[in-house]
Amino acid sequence: MKNAISMILAAGLLASCTAPESDSAAAAESDGASAIGTQVLTLDEAEKASEEWGEFVKYYEGETRGTRELLSGTAEIKPGMEIHPPHTHAEEEFLMVLEGQGEWTVGTETFAAKTGDMLYAAPWDSHGIRNTGDTTLKFVFWKWNSKGMETPPEPK
Repeated sequence: MKNAISMILAAGLLASCTAPESDSAAAAESDGASAIGTQVLTLDEAEKASEEWGEFVKYYEGETRGTRELLSGTAEIKPGMEIHPPHTHAEEEFLMVLEGQGEWTVGTETFAAKTGDMLYAAPWDSHGIRNTGDTTLKFVFWKWNSKGMETPPEPK
């Protein structure tokens, strides 16, 4: 578990890194008044939703000093289910399996997903996860666009 926590903290640190800003990007950046500040949210404070496929917990949504359109949280997928089919989006994303087993889909490939595995999905790369085990699959995720960088257009 200690190793998994270290990996989660490393992924969070990676998610907060951005490319250096140009002068014009810095000028265009908001004053940060609405950005998420340093804080701890407990599970009791996080926004929760029960779905047919399992449980979704949203911890942070919005912008930070270096990100815009950030979404982070956890999900628990029931056996035999998935949140949604493999998909694409403009945001970068990290996803790490905390408990359980299933299968990753990355592009056209499908392969085993197990506790401790971490996925990085670049913008517009197809990805997904499905619970193929007998117990709940739990994962943590961070999805964002970086400030100071153009959102990549959807490939045709």
